[in-house]
Amino acid sequence: MHPAFLYLPGERLSQPELSAARIDGHVVEVGDAYVPADLVESADVRASAVATLVQPGAAASGPTAAWIHGAGDTPPAVHHVRRCVERRLRPVTSARLVFHDTVIPASDVQVIGGIPVSTPVRTMLDLATTLHRDPRVLTWMNRLAIVCPETPEAARTALRGLRRVPGSRAGAAVLERLALRTR
Repeated sequence: MHPAFLYLPGERLSQPELSAARIDGHVVEVGDAYVPADLVESADVRASAVATLVQPGAAASGPTAAWIHGAGDTPPAVHHVRRCVERRLRPVTSARLVFHDTVIPASDVQVIGGIPVSTPVRTMLDLATTLHRDPRVLTWMNRLAIVCPETPEAARTALRGLRRVPGSRAGAAVLERLALRTR
């Protein structure tokens, strides 16, 4: 997506100006940003909307990546990023951002809208292994399984290849149910 179509509050237009343009029907909200009302909301638009939250060396992950891939109409209240480089990062902290300091392999990262995002299969795997700590991710798993029906089975296969992963039993059970439902 061309950056000219993305309006972040405070850059070219202030928040009150963007709100007035939204009321007039010229722009719509996509995450924290605004885009022209006639622009089709796609993965690159959603990724560009959260680009300011994803620092260099990190990738959108978890519910944020699921939303970027098309799971759900609204972004998560709290965004998740994960390190995608070998070196340690000094995370930029925010009440709206959770930084996970485990590395995503390069094979599990794709660039969408100019920012690194975990692939749909890796996103489903991360959500499944988070389920035992945060049951709210089940909603994101269901939504991701609808837009990417092959992900539950692929994530289940990937999970079987991992050893000693906390939450793998609960995650595998949900992935199995989702895989049966999407067949």
